Amino acid sequence: MKVLFVCLGNICRSPTAEGVFRHKVLEAGLEDRVEIDSAGTGDWHVGKAPDARTRAAALRRGYDLSGLRARQVCVADFARYDLVLAMDNANLRDLKRLQAGSGKADVDLFLRRYEGAMDEVPDPYYGGEDGFEQVLDLVERACDGLLMEVKRRL
Repeated sequence: MKVLFVCLGNICRSPTAEGVFRHKVLEAGLEDRVEIDSAGTGDWHVGKAPDARTRAAALRRGYDLSGLRARQVCVADFARYDLVLAMDNANLRDLKRLQAGSGKADVDLFLRRYEGAMDEVPDPYYGGEDGFEQVLDLVERACDGLLMEVKRRL
């Protein structure tokens, strides 16, 4: 199964989700059966590492994001991935427009599908450190739900 997480710049929310989910998949012993990546709808940060605050918050919880680099989502991603999970409604709209009937991917809001309490992962980029912790809290819970779905589908 192939999962792609998408936010705006691919330097805060989606790499956090990629790192957390990769960790959970590894713990479950499914790393040979699940492919995970992240991307952004925008191209401002292509090739850059996740935001330093994102990396620091993730590392405090045991997630190493240092090897990740931002990339922009492309039409081919909808054929390659089974699930394309948007961090917010604006990115979901952009993804649906880009997909426009191409590919097999199921495109949905990450939190609405797996966490339920909120629809969107708030963008912590312009806020303080607590925003990055909130993102991790939401993403960890949602990744538990995603892992349950992946196990059912494998």
